Amino acid sequence: MTDETKKHGPDEAVDSNLAAEASAADAAEAEVPAEPDPVEVLKAENADLRDKYLRLAAEMDNLRRRTERDVKDAKSYSVAGFARDMLAVSDNLRRALDAIPAEALAGDDAGLKALADGVEMTERSMLSALERHGVRKLDPIGEKFDPHFHQAMFEVPNPDVASNTVVQVVQDGYVIGERVLRPAMVGVSKGGPKAPAGETSTAQA
Repeated sequence: MTDETKKHGPDEAVDSNLAAEASAADAAEAEVPAEPDPVEVLKAENADLRDKYLRLAAEMDNLRRRTERDVKDAKSYSVAGFARDMLAVSDNLRRALDAIPAEALAGDDAGLKALADGVEMTERSMLSALERHGVRKLDPIGEKFDPHFHQAMFEVPNPDVASNTVVQVVQDGYVIGERVLRPAMVGVSKGGPKAPAGETSTAQA
């Protein structure tokens, strides 16, 4: 029997089966995914946890700042409604004083003078108490009109004063903290030169 004949015998079938089994084993090994490196897994988890921690820390910091701002606003502006009502009382006291004729005060009526002094003292005491709680009176005369702090009631023709300048106060305005409690009712100039573009009101000061 020649070598060529041997190749087609039983040994050839055995070799073929072994080759097929080896190919199947290789294919099975190729299909099984390699296990991830534990170190890399831990690194990824650490990076994820760090990111979550930083986000949470930023949120907590923002919450703390908002809470501090809310508490500060509550302390500063909690009396705003009450202060506004007290300003109406102060206005009435001032009207009462203005209603007394000057000649009457200059006369010999001691009772009237005492009454006027008492009303004026009450007005000053009330405004002083409001000031201790952050309420300040605006003094807009000579300032450029600012719609955030002033309410224009009329115009006053005056070519010698820059246009849109507050020249008269009809009713005093007040601020509490950095907010307007009541705008000042004012008269503004008209007909004069234009105010410089960069000029701003100092009512906040």
